[in-house]
Amino acid sequence: MSLSRPVAAEPHGYTTNVTDVRILVTGANGQLGVELQQLLAAHGDEVLAANHASLDVSDREQVLQVVGAWRPECIIHGAAWTNVDGCETDPLKAHLINAWGSRNIGEAAELVGARVVAVSTDYVFDGRGGGPNGGEAYNEWDIPRPISAYGRSKLGGERDLVDILGNRVAIVRTAWVCSAHGQNFMNTMIRLAKAGADNHSALTVVNDQHGSPTFTKDLAAVLRSLCASHLGGTFHASNSGPTTWFDFAQAIFSATGHDPSRVLAVSSDELLPKRPAPRPAYSLLACVALEAAGLGLLPDWNDSLRHTLEGMGEWSPSKK
Repeated sequence: MSLSRPVAAEPHGYTTNVTDVRILVTGANGQLGVELQQLLAAHGDEVLAANHASLDVSDREQVLQVVGAWRPECIIHGAAWTNVDGCETDPLKAHLINAWGSRNIGEAAELVGARVVAVSTDYVFDGRGGGPNGGEAYNEWDIPRPISAYGRSKLGGERDLVDILGNRVAIVRTAWVCSAHGQNFMNTMIRLAKAGADNHSALTVVNDQHGSPTFTKDLAAVLRSLCASHLGGTFHASNSGPTTWFDFAQAIFSATGHDPSRVLAVSSDELLPKRPAPRPAYSLLACVALEAAGLGLLPDWNDSLRHTLEGMGEWSPSKK
């Protein structure tokens, strides 16, 4: 493990005007971890970037040793097993990493007096929507009812962290994470758009799952603000604006200069092959706590999509 200090610009649409912090980042090689390292270092934070090879969060002794040796002021806990179908077929492994691993982080943080900002997920909900009758964006006080092993394991991690740390942990639920780095829906759509451009091949995307994308530049800024502000509790953080996977796919095709009519809408029941884990049909997140705490809302996802694609050199809506 080594200190990482790459240079990055201020994320679009969000400010992180807080003092320098000594921060341990778990899951540093993931798409969010990469973004976090760039943002934190750009603000002069002292960063220990720990990937799975250097810090296996399911190994309690290793977690206690690393955290005890480095003594961070804050741990941004992003390490998780996010393979939803993999979690469904191996729920024990899911809980070992996502729940037990979070418990280990919480215990280590308690021993050194660190705060934790932990990344969680919309999968802690059942997909029926929040409010008394469902159909509304979930706020931070809606009751979690996960329908998958992944969701149950992440909820377990949330509860263990709160039990151990109380108000010294901020749980940040997010959804549909995208970035220029790594494997995600946006990058998959860009790859498929290019691969089928010559023969105008079509692809099917579900149109009955509702949510909002979250871009890592915007999310990373929220995590740093929470890390340095000493705010605790549960927060939702997702870009503004509702959409479906189908509409999001069409927007990506259009924004990268490809024909959006190549994207065909199907229902989740029609999607083949069938996937082991159920997906929430409705996972819009109302970011009430962020706004109440004075941190503001994340930008509209359309704006962040454009900024991300521009940074990747992929923005060319007039090419098709």
